[in-house]
Amino acid sequence: MNAIVAALFAAADDAAGAGLALVVVVLMLAWFLLVVAGYWKTFEKAGESGWKAIIPIYNVYVLLRIVGRPGWWLILMLIPFVNIVIAVIVANDLSASFGKGLGFTIGLVLLTPIFAIILGFGDARYLGPGGPSAGPAPGAPIPPPASGASMPPPPPPPPAG
Repeated sequence: MNAIVAALFAAADDAAGAGLALVVVVLMLAWFLLVVAGYWKTFEKAGESGWKAIIPIYNVYVLLRIVGRPGWWLILMLIPFVNIVIAVIVANDLSASFGKGLGFTIGLVLLTPIFAIILGFGDARYLGPGGPSAGPAPGAPIPPPASGASMPPPPPPPPAG
């Protein structure tokens, strides 16, 4: 995007070019501010401090933690073309973490500012990394059965022989 702005300013030898460049800069700033505002509130809903949404690179690391992905995925975000795939996966995980579906993921990918605002300021609740369908994290203790429920007997040991 910065190359586009630089090209517009370079071509701004008249008032129309300068006006177009100014419009592009204002739209980019609005895009950025809407995403930051939405992610600020989204981070707060997930139990993180909202200010973490404004720190470049660190905000991606925090987002990876929120969606339950390992921190080393941040390195994958630096690899061209791989970063696009990872960003879509993270957007899908973020949608699932707030109980949203595939349609919301598509919205997050294509219209990030609008869907970030909807996620942050809407009624969506953080359900944990990956959402309710993710199940318990690997190594997490299995909760005891509800009171009054009986557990089936363990299977018999295999025959000796």
